[in-house]
Amino acid sequence: MSNSAGTEMVDLLVIGAGPTGLACAIEAQRAGFSTLLVDKGCLCNSLFHYPANMVFFTTPELLEIGDMPFSSPNQKPNRSEALEYYRKVADHYRLDIRQYENVERVTGSEGDFTVHTTDRFGRALEHHARRLVVATGYYDLPNYLGIPGEDLNKVRHYYDEPHPFYGLDVLVIGGKNSAAIAALDLWRHGAHVTLVHRGPEMHRHVKYWILPDINNRIKNGEIKAYFNSTVAHISEDEVALSTPEGPKTLKNHFVFALTGYHPDFTFIEQLGIKLDEGNDRRPICDPVTLESNVPGIYLAGVIVAGERTNEIFIENGRFHGQAIANALLAKRSERALT
Repeated sequence: MSNSAGTEMVDLLVIGAGPTGLACAIEAQRAGFSTLLVDKGCLCNSLFHYPANMVFFTTPELLEIGDMPFSSPNQKPNRSEALEYYRKVADHYRLDIRQYENVERVTGSEGDFTVHTTDRFGRALEHHARRLVVATGYYDLPNYLGIPGEDLNKVRHYYDEPHPFYGLDVLVIGGKNSAAIAALDLWRHGAHVTLVHRGPEMHRHVKYWILPDINNRIKNGEIKAYFNSTVAHISEDEVALSTPEGPKTLKNHFVFALTGYHPDFTFIEQLGIKLDEGNDRRPICDPVTLESNVPGIYLAGVIVAGERTNEIFIENGRFHGQAIANALLAKRSERALT
C-alpha cells in the first residue's frame, strides 16, 4: 500500500476502498488492467466505524471477494474478523490503496481523467486514470432529524460501544437493525434505555434473531419504548417527545439518532451523473455494465440503488467488480477491432 501521489496513468481508479471497491480493483487487476484505490478514510472505513462488537447478518462465504476464503470459527463473523480478512485480501493482491485522501473533484473525460484529492494535511494531490469506479457507499452521511438540539454534543448518529453510557439515561431513535442492536447492547451493559420510533412497532427488516430479543425486552419493561412517536426537542438534560398520549419529557444524558444514512448525491451529481428523481434517486447507469451516463465512469455497491440503501450489501455488491471488469474487457476488444 502507498500514500504518495503519482503522475502515472492507471487504467482504473476506484473511489472507495470498502469491500465492493476492493472487489472492483481485484477483478480489473485480474483482467489485466492497472488499478488504484483512493479512500478518504482507512481501508474498509465504514466497517471500521461499525459497532465494536458487531456481528454480521450473514455467513463468512457471502463476504468473500477475489476467490479468497474467509475462515471463521463463528457461523456469523464479527467486525474484527472482517477487517482482518479484507486486510489479508488487500495484501494478497498487492492493491495500491491511497488512504486518507479525500476526492475533491474530477476533471477530464474517458481515457484521461484527473482525480483531484487532498490528504490529511490539506495538501493537493492528483491521480490520472483512463476510467473510474465510484464505490463510495453511504455510511458517512446520516439522515438528520432536523429538530432543535440535534447539534448538541450529546447526540450521536453512530453507535460504537456501550461502556461510556453505563448507568446513564440513553434515548435510541429508530426502529431498524442499528437501533435494535444499540438498544440491546446498551441495556445489557447497564444503561437505562428508552427507544422511540415513528412506526407502530419495530421494523419488519430487523433480523429474525434480533427482533424477538428487542420485543421481549420491551414487553418486559426492561427497555421502555414509545411507538408512533417522534422526538420534538433535545436539551442538555431532557428530551421532549410527541406521543399518541400527548407530549412527554424524559430525563436524558445521551441520544443515539440511528435513523439511517444516504449516499453522497452531491458528489455523484458533480461528476455529471444524473439521478432518477422518480425512482428513489437512483443514478443513471447501464444495469449490465454499470457504466453511468458519463462515459468511463462506473458505479458499484450500494450507490447503484440510490435512496434504497437496504437493497445492496456486501453480499451482492461484491459481484459488481466482475461486471465492470467484463465491461472493460469488452471495450478493449472493441478498440482492437477498429
